[in-house]
Amino acid sequence: MHNLKSIKKYPELFVSKLKDKNIEFDLDKLLKLDEINRDLIYKKEKLEQEKKIISKNNDKSQFTKSKEISTEILRLANHQVEINNEIDSKLSVLPNLALDDVPVGRDDKSNKEIKKVGLIPKFDFKTSSHYEIGKKLNMMDFDTATKTSGARFVFLKGMLAQLERAIINYMLDCHTKEFDYEEISPPLIVDESTMFGTGQLPKFENDQFEIKLENSKFRKFLIPTAEVILTNIVRNSFVEKSKLPLRFVASTACFRKEAGSYGKDTKGMIRQHQFYKVELVSITKPLECINELNRMRKCAETILSKLNLPYRVVMLSTGDMGFSAEKTYDIEVWLPSENKYREISSCSSCGQFQARRMKAKYKNENNESDFLGTLNGSGLAVGRTLIAIMENFQRKDGTIEIPEVLQSYMNGAKIIG
Repeated sequence: MHNLKSIKKYPELFVSKLKDKNIEFDLDKLLKLDEINRDLIYKKEKLEQEKKIISKNNDKSQFTKSKEISTEILRLANHQVEINNEIDSKLSVLPNLALDDVPVGRDDKSNKEIKKVGLIPKFDFKTSSHYEIGKKLNMMDFDTATKTSGARFVFLKGMLAQLERAIINYMLDCHTKEFDYEEISPPLIVDESTMFGTGQLPKFENDQFEIKLENSKFRKFLIPTAEVILTNIVRNSFVEKSKLPLRFVASTACFRKEAGSYGKDTKGMIRQHQFYKVELVSITKPLECINELNRMRKCAETILSKLNLPYRVVMLSTGDMGFSAEKTYDIEVWLPSENKYREISSCSSCGQFQARRMKAKYKNENNESDFLGTLNGSGLAVGRTLIAIMENFQRKDGTIEIPEVLQSYMNGAKIIG
């Protein structure tokens, strides 16, 4: 969430940066509301001073006037609450501003490729997609999932289910043992305030799975990503500077309606309503955000390198970035069936944007209260890692070679099929 004082201090920069993110914003209306709010404060304080003078005089003849002033103060206070709510409402749907080195563009066509890593495999046979391989092995069942749950769900069976679990355990071991993340097993259900804190609400309400509870005035949601619950660990709190950075990792199921993806990736496991993801979250000093972002990206890349999967890194343009992000790197893995790279991790610095929404603070170097910096990244998306392994390690006879680093997690098995 943005600081109104900063907007008023740099209005032209604010409007320009929002335009880079494809947002046309009526700044004049926001400033007018702020003007009304300040006028209400002035009038209310003036009346409060007048009432205080009347009370000190102890003049009973002024009782009626004092009562009238109290009524007017209450009216002004209520009006001020309405105006403040309107200001907050306008600020809450505005995205974070991109950093200056982020490429400006309307969509993914303006993304900047940073590097490519690994050799794209060459096959001496006609390759199959992951869902074709899974169906032939009788280990991937979309039909039964559609019958029980609807479209965009899957049953994994036998060794593919075991491979999914192996991928999760391998990633968690890497991030905790090699990269010093603290493993968390969090709740999968969160409240409205938690969703607001990381920016899922109110703007992206249509993409969330809300749980209907009887006799409850509190709204509850299934998490769309563990970022939501992990980042909110520091909500409404004051973190000691000496404890920073905090680094969390969790493997959770994630739930998304995929409301804006009608007709996209309808076959296979690329875009599901329920999927597993190993998520990385860092809480740090604001000035350390970019160093932490580069570190987080390296952690995610290391997993792909150890799995021997070819990938590339791109810096997202202003128009392709997420709502809360100030800078984002996507890591894309090579999928032979599509003959292209597909996103498998997205690592973002959110600066102080989420911390301001969550009221998460620390004492900076000047011993002043300040908002924390937050970051999040996939380390990695489990389903897409499974897909990448199936397609890049497929063999002519329809079986799948298991990457060496996963074999110990598969009871020593080297082949699926």
